[in-house]
Amino acid sequence: MMKRSILFVIALLFTTTAFSQNVIQLFNSANDFFKVLQEEKFNDAHAFFDDTLKTKLSEENLKKLWFDIGTKYGKPESFDAIQSKAQGQFFAVTVEGKFANGAQNFILGFNKAQKIVGIFLAPAKSNVAYAKPVYADTNLYSEKQVYVGVAGKQLAAIVTTPKNVKNFPMVVFVHGSGPSDMDETIGANKPFKDLAGGLASKGIGSVRYVKRTLVYPNEFSKPYTVKEEVLDDAAAAIVAAKAVMGANPKSIYVFGHSLGGMLAPKLAATSPDVAGIILAAAPARKLSDIIAEQNKYMFDLSKDTTAENKKYLDDAIVQINKSRITQLGTTIKPDSSILGLPAKYWVDLNTYNQVNTAKSLTKKIYVLQGGNDFQVSKTDFDLWNSALSKKKNVTLKYYPDLNHLLSPQTEKGSMGQYQTPVNVAEGLVNDLAVWIKAK
Repeated sequence: MMKRSILFVIALLFTTTAFSQNVIQLFNSANDFFKVLQEEKFNDAHAFFDDTLKTKLSEENLKKLWFDIGTKYGKPESFDAIQSKAQGQFFAVTVEGKFANGAQNFILGFNKAQKIVGIFLAPAKSNVAYAKPVYADTNLYSEKQVYVGVAGKQLAAIVTTPKNVKNFPMVVFVHGSGPSDMDETIGANKPFKDLAGGLASKGIGSVRYVKRTLVYPNEFSKPYTVKEEVLDDAAAAIVAAKAVMGANPKSIYVFGHSLGGMLAPKLAATSPDVAGIILAAAPARKLSDIIAEQNKYMFDLSKDTTAENKKYLDDAIVQINKSRITQLGTTIKPDSSILGLPAKYWVDLNTYNQVNTAKSLTKKIYVLQGGNDFQVSKTDFDLWNSALSKKKNVTLKYYPDLNHLLSPQTEKGSMGQYQTPVNVAEGLVNDLAVWIKAK
């Protein structure tokens, strides 16, 4: 079940809507669930599931799963709920599990009725801490905490400025999908922090900020679109970048990563202050296509070709296809939830064509894609390339060894790769600095 909770994993990655829930009750429910598992009362444990999960994960399969975990980690010793997070129409509760031969954390997804809708193993925590890249020379730049946005809804941000440089360019970093901190921390990696330090060492300033969905989840309890999730705050950060002392207000660049790269053309089209945009691992297709491709990749990676696992994939694709809507109707209301996001969100995103928007721009554009990226693929880069390669204002570059976090890797791998800290590639930082400074 761990590797097959495909849609639930996606919901965790992509959703941000909050709902009211008694966290203490959820913690107790999570602890009680593992207590009856420890006592091998599988019928009682199965009763914690909602009807859908009961069908997908039978009592017998739950029993097998539990014994498989015991075979790997030894006798279970203790289980404690340690963290909860609102995730769309679900609540994700992290439970710390300790066994005789090691530790393994679990994530339980609860619905509003406090029934379990998904279970999966939390990725192992890396024992290696983040390390500043060698190309980030802290003697060459300074960092200052500021706030961006309107009063009462401000976001913490870091302005990085090069020392002893006048009239320097500024870069605004725009996140990918899901809640994120200002460094875009994923596992043991901090790609925005790497880029900010690397570019500042080469005389280029930047603004990076906390994503709104991380600190104001209650703002997303009503139907919303990427305007509220991404665009408004990016526009505020552009204004802040323009006002930085010593910066060249006519040399403001947007670095959009993943979803941020998909939306960067829209930002450039609506902001006269933007001199150019960087599309890093940016989807050229619809987000639905990207999610479907990710699921198919994970299915192939699992090497589990059983009919049961194939059915999980087929069911996931059916659910993903529901997100391809381009208009609301009597049955699909703005607040209808599709893959944990409002229907209004999908309609807005599906009626936006990022490739055509980029094609209409005369501002500088840099499109980059990694060959070891399993989240956004070369298919997207090829689409950008065929649409933009003849335009003089566009630079396109494919980096065969980079993954989605823009770090060099030997293979595509999976989410587990993100637990090992590998800095953003120095070659990429160098390329970006040259491109930004070029007239």
